[in-house]
Amino acid sequence: MSDALDKSDFETLSEFRYQLRRFLRFSEEAVQAHGVTPQQYLLMLHTQGFTGRDWASVGELAERLQMVPHGAVALVKRCEALGLVQRQRGVEDRREVQVSLTAQGVEVLEKLAFLHREELKSAGSRLRVPFEQG
Repeated sequence: MSDALDKSDFETLSEFRYQLRRFLRFSEEAVQAHGVTPQQYLLMLHTQGFTGRDWASVGELAERLQMVPHGAVALVKRCEALGLVQRQRGVEDRREVQVSLTAQGVEVLEKLAFLHREELKSAGSRLRVPFEQG
């Protein structure tokens, strides 16, 4: 089999997973130190992460978070109760729920995103994708 893995492939995959886990652990500790959960941070990040707008639909957030839509709704409600996000009906499609950050949410996200960017700057070369796509 020409696609068989050799020892160096396992070493590369192992190192990549190790570095990824180190970054994720950093992230978990950083967000918890700022009073939010990793899922709440990701929800805020993805809310701001869409090109050309500062909101996301609940369906888009569910996809980005890789969770079922009702799980995303529950997460949005928890973030709303903490004053991090707000919900409103879509202008063009009233069935759509648009989630945007509050001023408090923006403040928390900016602090955390700065920390994550700095960590990625220092760990960036270790987190590169280990195999080229063919």
